[in-house]
Amino acid sequence: MAKALVLTGAAGALGSALVAYFAKGDARVIALARSLDQAALDAEHGAGRTLAVSLDLGSAAGWRALSERLEQEGFEVESAVLAAGGWKGGTPLHATSDEVWHAMLSSNLETVRMSLQALLPGMLKRGRGSIVVLGSAAAARPWEQARAGAYAAAKAASLALVQTTAAELLGSGVRVNAVLPSTIDTPANRQGLPNADFSRWVAPDSLAEAIAFLLSDGARDISGAALPVYGKLYV
Repeated sequence: MAKALVLTGAAGALGSALVAYFAKGDARVIALARSLDQAALDAEHGAGRTLAVSLDLGSAAGWRALSERLEQEGFEVESAVLAAGGWKGGTPLHATSDEVWHAMLSSNLETVRMSLQALLPGMLKRGRGSIVVLGSAAAARPWEQARAGAYAAAKAASLALVQTTAAELLGSGVRVNAVLPSTIDTPANRQGLPNADFSRWVAPDSLAEAIAFLLSDGARDISGAALPVYGKLYV
């Protein structure tokens, strides 16, 4: 069986950077997004390094179909990076619409739940595996998220899910951890905060290296961690 690393949210700015980083490794990157072009990925990373899959992360049927496909094609998912998510804010809670509230829960919590429920059975059957969830500093520092309460609440709930799941998996050989980045240096964030000091933000490659460590055997005794990746914003 060939090693595979599942990566959700692969089409975004951070997701693309993570695909590029992990495509250099020894596992095939299963890049999940609603729309990805295999030819473009092959041209950028080399043929056979990635597999583009269009998937609605909230679809249990879609996850089952993916699992069956990977098994048929000889892939064994040993690791995963759950990087799908989103941000909406700008209003206090009393003025936050149901649309924004549900969108934040869907993109930042439900995607994690569905992904874990889809990936864990296979890892548990094999007795090994490692998953890293992309959290946010907002989960640990919600007082800094005024006017983005829906986002902060969803990220905090996601972290709670990671840590309770890690406790359930103790002794199984399967680990689940989270990274909590502050502002990530992406084009969208630069456009949204043009007057910020970008040198204080977290570089995507730096975040990728932290994720890679948690996935690695070097972190074999770490599960349920919430690793701060704060750049130079705070400690």
